Amino acid sequence: MSEFESALTYTSYLAVDELLQLQRPLSTGPEHDEMLFIIIHQTYELWFKQIIHEFTEAQRALESGEIHRALAVLGRIRTIFKVCVSQIDILETMTPLQFNSFREYLAASSGFQSAQFRQVEALLGRRDTKMWSHLAPADQEKIQVHINNRSVWDCVLKHIAIAGYAVPAEYIDRDFSQHYQPSEEVRTLLLDIHRKDALISILFERLMDIDEGLQEWRYRHVKMVERTIGHKSGTGGSSGVDYLASTLFRPVFPELWKIRDSF
Repeated sequence: MSEFESALTYTSYLAVDELLQLQRPLSTGPEHDEMLFIIIHQTYELWFKQIIHEFTEAQRALESGEIHRALAVLGRIRTIFKVCVSQIDILETMTPLQFNSFREYLAASSGFQSAQFRQVEALLGRRDTKMWSHLAPADQEKIQVHINNRSVWDCVLKHIAIAGYAVPAEYIDRDFSQHYQPSEEVRTLLLDIHRKDALISILFERLMDIDEGLQEWRYRHVKMVERTIGHKSGTGGSSGVDYLASTLFRPVFPELWKIRDSF
């Protein structure tokens, strides 16, 4: 055993001492509930980092034709989203009065500034640059990398093509920086695959799980914000609940939802 291995501990491997110094309340006292607010949101950023990590691996597996690997990774992402939803239960133990005791210290900071969540959206196909134009240049560059490459759905279509199905060429070699446009031709193909290929059908259902999980997280987030601040403007000048509500019921895999009408 090397000197490094013998010196390694749980604390040093996980950088626990450094981690526990990252919670820095700004309120006077500080207010008791500010610690919870900080830890919940730092935890979300850690989960976003892991989701990006997992989606990147799922894309690699799909483009390499490794469907069993892709299914395992997508299943993990689905479970992470369930944890993200459950964390809202903890945040909702904080009353509006408790949140307002330190809200003024947040100044212009806002969840809209989460560059990692914008990366998740880009991985899932969002190509709306106005949603991240306010971020730091380094963060914009990271998002742009995802925008210039295949989204998760683009990788699914490539996997289907690798499996021998006739995916129209314009969907395989398109300009990935542009928003994907659903089509009747692709939906017809998806229905045919559902009826003929049980394994790829499971892939579709795993994607539905993730889509539903993301929509559930958005809904719970909206209700948590409404419960805490009502319809007041959000921190950073955002429209708060009104904007968040506008994001509901917008699936990231619309064609998988649309074909439900045809079974």
